[in-house]
Amino acid sequence: MRIAMLAPISWRVPPRHYGPWERVVSLLTEGLVQRGVDVTLFATADSSTRARLVAVCPRPYSEDPTLDPKVWECLHIAAVFERADEFDLIHNHFDFLPLTYSRLVRTPVLTTIHGFSSERILPVYEKYNGHTYYVAISQADRRPQLTYIATIHHGIPLEEFTLRREHGEYLLFFGRIHHEKGTAEAIEVARRTGLPLLIAGIIQDHVYFNRAVAPHLSDQIRYIGSVGPDRRDEVLGRALALLHLINFEEPFGLSMIEAMACGTPVIARGRGAVPEIVRHGETGFIVSTIEEAIEALRRVPELDRERIRRHVAEHFSQDRMVEEYLCVYETILRQHGSAGRGPCTTRSSDSASTIGQRVGP
Repeated sequence: MRIAMLAPISWRVPPRHYGPWERVVSLLTEGLVQRGVDVTLFATADSSTRARLVAVCPRPYSEDPTLDPKVWECLHIAAVFERADEFDLIHNHFDFLPLTYSRLVRTPVLTTIHGFSSERILPVYEKYNGHTYYVAISQADRRPQLTYIATIHHGIPLEEFTLRREHGEYLLFFGRIHHEKGTAEAIEVARRTGLPLLIAGIIQDHVYFNRAVAPHLSDQIRYIGSVGPDRRDEVLGRALALLHLINFEEPFGLSMIEAMACGTPVIARGRGAVPEIVRHGETGFIVSTIEEAIEALRRVPELDRERIRRHVAEHFSQDRMVEEYLCVYETILRQHGSAGRGPCTTRSSDSASTIGQRVGP
């Protein structure tokens, strides 16, 4: 099985700090290589992988403003499709643009849809629906007009996260700083409870940061920048709770399973994929309002942090994710006349939909 893994080039693979799509690509790629799969990773030249690396773009364009994103995206995507005959399958993590190349090659194309930046991009997915294959990252993120071969939740390596059985010291916001992610709501909870709050993440919307975040920074409410792998475990693990009071339909939310892998409970608004990830009253609390979030904080001491981590081990492991993608690959290859291992079954019935046939929403 020869897989071409097409990564985004906004950040490197794996990312130095922020880059959720690139992180998933890295975890999947390394997991496949460990299982003996022949993977060629198309990513930035500074990426690190045990797979074969093919790079056109020298650096992530989000880290180097001298690089024109559209120019390097075009060159990057073309590099994969110009070599399509060398692969049994192209696995696209680059959103909708590579779909426009898919009818020009015989190699099947699988796209993991990491969320919809706008409903305006749906016409591209609709045009190639049925010709290519789609994986959703949550049931909530499916669109009724599209056909999916599977829903596969993200998975993470448990060994990168340390279980801390003692309840933590502070509230934590961990993600891009934007109205969608609810940074201001986390600040409001901290102000009303008097608990310390750490804010970690890239500033995606500087106007929002200057208006809704910066005026409230103090000894109690601190912005610590974007946290990379070297600090992630400690920052997540020492928190009393992760506040994920989002204002949009969350496609997945890696920070939630990373926090829970440390035993840290999640208090989140129940939008998008949140109910698929957080078990109310067991791994955290699903709330609707600031008042409910404050009340949930009073109940955090009731939660068993070891049980929270066990939930991640059972449903959101890297191994489970890799195995489910292997099942999808083999299903596609059988449909295209290539041999696979035989019928696939998934180990986590509630983390993926039917694999082996195209399924609707």
